[in-house]
Formats: sequence, C-alpha cells, structure tokens
Amino acid sequence: MGQSTFSGPVAATNGFILPTYTVATAPAANSVTAGTIVYVSNGEAGSPCVAVSDGTDWYAGTGAVIAAS
Repeated sequence: MGQSTFSGPVAATNGFILPTYTVATAPAANSVTAGTIVYVSNGEAGSPCVAVSDGTDWYAGTGAVIAAS
C-alpha cells in the first residue's frame, strides 16, 4: 500500500480515492501504520464504510470493530 505524509491543511477539489477492500481482503490491521484509512465495501454489518486501523483492529466510523488482526 502506498503511503503519503501531509502537513498543514489538505484539500482535494475532486475528493480522495481510498484503497478499496472487503472485510476478507483487507490487509491485517497490524500490518499497516496506525491511522491508515481504507474503504471497506461490506464493512459494518455488511454496509460500506470507511475504516481506520489502530495498529491492531480496523474500526468503522461508529467505533465498531469490523476486522480484527
């Protein structure tokens, strides 16, 4: 997975494209840097969501764990 570092405000006029996975194909949360953000097409109770790794688990925006390492 590519990695970018930003400082200061970040703006995108056409939006950001996140890497897309299913729960089954997402990388292990402990294999990516904590704070990594991905789109999971069947993440929270089968519904699409954005997920963030804390270095151990993937969390949906609601705080629900969607995939454990």
